[in-house]
Amino acid sequence: MEKTADEAMSGKLEAEVELHCSPAKFYDMFRSTAHHVPDRTPTHIKAVHVHEGDWDCHDTVKFWIYTCEGKLEVFKERVEYDDVKKTVKLNGLEGDVMKLYKVYNVIYEFVAKEDDNGEGKPQGVAKLTIEYEKLKPDVPPPTKYMNFVTLHVKEADASLLKAA
Repeated sequence: MEKTADEAMSGKLEAEVELHCSPAKFYDMFRSTAHHVPDRTPTHIKAVHVHEGDWDCHDTVKFWIYTCEGKLEVFKERVEYDDVKKTVKLNGLEGDVMKLYKVYNVIYEFVAKEDDNGEGKPQGVAKLTIEYEKLKPDVPPPTKYMNFVTLHVKEADASLLKAA
């Protein structure tokens, strides 16, 4: 069945990354210490600044400087937190990615494993979602940005595990 024009313009990408550190620690990094994310993922995140609000508040607007496929880019977003589901949603407002997409939201959900696998085993999973709507039909899905999100989560996991 063919997609309608509207369906072809919008979509969702999903990925999962096993976490070797505690999913609660991961959520806390985004929720309470986002200013340390560049220290945890220096290969991918170069800086983050609060543009409006406070670091750990719902609806805070943050400005990120990052490297995607070797290119320095910027992203301004409004954050939403769900403390029960351990979910962080970055709602795109401005920046390089918004030159391609009318809607661009990144969702991180940090889920603990049910069983205790012991030390050195995965402690949980990061469920990653990008919701998007293209500005033009010839714009590709944001696969390169999903790769970026996946890589920066893996880098942060290794850093948080090392720091533990």
